[in-house]
Amino acid sequence: MPEQIVDLQRRYFLKVSALAGVGLLVGCGWGAGAPSLSKAGNKRQALVPNAWIRIGEDDLVTVMVKHSEMGQGITTASAMIVAEELEVDWQKVRAEIAPADPAYKNPAMGIQATGGSTGVHTSWEVLRQAAAATRELLVAAAASTWGVAAKECRAVSGTIVHQPTSRSLRYRQLLEKAATLPLPQNPALKSHEQFKVIGKPFPRLDTRAKVYGFAEYGTDVRVPGMLTATVIHPPVLGGRVKSIDASEALKMPGVRHVLPITAGVAVVADDFWRASKAAEAVKVSWDAPEENLRLSTERIRAHWADLAKTEGKRVRDQGSVDSAFAAAAKIVEAVYELPFQAHGCPEPMNCTVQIHDGVCDIWVPTQNQGSTQAIAAKVAGLGVDAVRVHTTFLGGGFGRRFSVDFVAEAVELAKQMKAPVKVIWSREEDIRNDHFRPASYQAVRAALAADGAIKAFWHRLVGPNEVDSIVEILVPAIIPDWVPRPIKNGASKAVIPVGKYAMSAKYATTHAGTVGYAIDNVRVEYINDNPGVPVGPWRAVYNTRHAFVVESFMDEIAAASGKDPFQMRYDLLKNAPKLRTVLELAATKAGWGTRLPEGIHRGIALDEFDGTSVAMVAEVSVNGKGVVKVHRIVAAVDCGTVINPKIVEAQISGGIAFGLTATIKSAITIKDGRAEQGNFHDFPLLRMNEMPEVEVYTVPSTAAPTGIGEIGVPPVAPAVANAVAAATGKRVRSLPIRPRDLI
Repeated sequence: MPEQIVDLQRRYFLKVSALAGVGLLVGCGWGAGAPSLSKAGNKRQALVPNAWIRIGEDDLVTVMVKHSEMGQGITTASAMIVAEELEVDWQKVRAEIAPADPAYKNPAMGIQATGGSTGVHTSWEVLRQAAAATRELLVAAAASTWGVAAKECRAVSGTIVHQPTSRSLRYRQLLEKAATLPLPQNPALKSHEQFKVIGKPFPRLDTRAKVYGFAEYGTDVRVPGMLTATVIHPPVLGGRVKSIDASEALKMPGVRHVLPITAGVAVVADDFWRASKAAEAVKVSWDAPEENLRLSTERIRAHWADLAKTEGKRVRDQGSVDSAFAAAAKIVEAVYELPFQAHGCPEPMNCTVQIHDGVCDIWVPTQNQGSTQAIAAKVAGLGVDAVRVHTTFLGGGFGRRFSVDFVAEAVELAKQMKAPVKVIWSREEDIRNDHFRPASYQAVRAALAADGAIKAFWHRLVGPNEVDSIVEILVPAIIPDWVPRPIKNGASKAVIPVGKYAMSAKYATTHAGTVGYAIDNVRVEYINDNPGVPVGPWRAVYNTRHAFVVESFMDEIAAASGKDPFQMRYDLLKNAPKLRTVLELAATKAGWGTRLPEGIHRGIALDEFDGTSVAMVAEVSVNGKGVVKVHRIVAAVDCGTVINPKIVEAQISGGIAFGLTATIKSAITIKDGRAEQGNFHDFPLLRMNEMPEVEVYTVPSTAAPTGIGEIGVPPVAPAVANAVAAATGKRVRSLPIRPRDLI
């Protein structure tokens, strides 16, 4: 039985009992004690043994979801898993985001948080067992009611049927009896052949709420007596408030306060419009370190180019690399560069906080409930148990809402105002004060034999490490204060284990060098250098950088050796069957090798993210002005068991759109110590008329499901770049692709 199922403390049991409302609540910890019957408002009964499933007296089944819903469909997928094993009609299933509590922690991260495509992967076994145990509990309740053997009864569409007599009872009729029985241990799970829900394109549970406008996002939250604030952050990285002239702003109607906070200057008003207009009238004088004022994209690049001439930390050193290069018939080499990238969430950062009676209530679109609790407790001066996190829908996450900087601001203000406060960042503050996807400078070389075979692959990376940022965010939530913290440029020798995200150059260089290619001699070196630009996880994290470099360079190797890019990859994947399968499927469906219309060219790329394999073929044209148009992208995916094919298709399509923005549209550049871009006029997103036709094919599998939310991003840039090279003969070695480089 999974650890998170049996680890249920008495404190949590009582808390969930209070939250459950009406019905039968089953989940982690069914071995912790027998189900108990309680009452809500002396009107309706509630059976509350533990934490994942609630069956109400109206026959509605509510699934508690431990992850945030940011469009990836985790609420629908979780509900489908439960509906399958519990044997209930889809129309009777609902989903609810679980409260912040250690019982709902993500085992891949050590706290309750959403990221790394771990939602379905870490919920699959837990929810199946919770639902199956609930089903067997109800079977036992019906058998006891009828005085028959449980083996004569079976669950069918929300009822228990006695097969010999065809008698039946609805689940709602069995709640009271079920409360008197022990919860079954090690319940029998369905086989894949028995699935009736999993694998079907059921409609998403949140569609109606979003279409009709009653889905609650963070910016929708309203609390009686609430004030609204916006924050003016230092324009220069590392800047601090020197003086504030708020005289004009405070004359404006509805403006309550202008005051310094840790992060900058807060403008508090009756609503966001008044706060934002007043912020424009505030005159702030800033102090900033002289070295930061000189920071620019050009200076960073020049520094990294010098660093790249020095040896880095060897993260991977396989075979005899030096000997292979010494004996090479040909050496292919290149330098690739990637810029800082903003997340561009449609909903800017926001958070609503109310501190009252020793309790801190937080309404927030967050990916990280655990660190939200930890930072709020620290700022408010309360215990973690006194912080209640109410997770709303997220208007885009992409890794940005894993950070909790905006939460700290809202808690600090609510504490000072002694009133509920909603903090909303302007679009400009959101983009300029993002925790950017790290930029990087990467040098690669390949040693080729006379027949074009790759004898060695060498890869040196220079740039900041977002893994350090992830650890800094997670550490306050799970590591005691006395543990050494990581410091700038990874100088600390402390290695802090945080699930799979341990602070290590190993993770910062994941899939650098090669993915699953059979190359005997491989060396990967890493030089961790952080110039002071704030960085953080960005959709698909490090894979987006390394896939672009490795997969683009593989095409350069193919050209140098006179080989077909698909065939060369296929031959090299002899030890990676999943990657070979998706590569062949994508190529077949795209018609690789067949003739295309005049002016259109193909490019191919692949990647793997935490067990999910994907390959993409892009069809691209480039006009006389160097403008790239992506006409079609064919993707093949192996993500284990597919819960809902429509969600897989949507996630791959969304990943492609996200990846194309970074490939052909936008980047963040630094000048005079600040981000130059500030809104969608100078950081444009992909437009609807620029979205290519997308085809998604999945590999049938009975393996446990792996993640799908991030894998759609990494292969996009190299597939498009390789197609551009086929169209123009010019290699793309930096992003975004600029027309002037192709003319």
